[in-house]
Amino acid sequence: WKREKKMFKKFAAEENVSGRAQMKSSAQRALRTKLEEQMPAITPHMDDLLPKKDKVVLVKCQDHVNIITTTENPAPLFFNLRDGPYFPSLRVLHRYPLLLPHVQVDRGAIKHVMKGADIMCPGLTSKG
Repeated sequence: WKREKKMFKKFAAEENVSGRAQMKSSAQRALRTKLEEQMPAITPHMDDLLPKKDKVVLVKCQDHVNIITTTENPAPLFFNLRDGPYFPSLRVLHRYPLLLPHVQVDRGAIKHVMKGADIMCPGLTSKG
């Protein structure tokens, strides 16, 4: 009897978190700079997301996943895999939907994309 791997598994802090550490102020500045380089639209909202008075916490999880939170707001704000680029959490994207670049697809492709179809470059009509 072979146990099947699930595509998504429930996140449990007791099992999946391997460590928490408050980031030094120099590391916080480097994080802010990296986020602004990756997502230029974040600059006017940076003080709302990562206030300078709050302490930024780096949560290290299994499989080399890092989560950025603050002491005042323990909800995940950003995450990355190993030393890769940072991605905003869904909560951050709902509050600031224009953080990431947008693309536009052809009108006829909308119903297929809504059903989960992949988008190839010829299907993009403009930058957004």
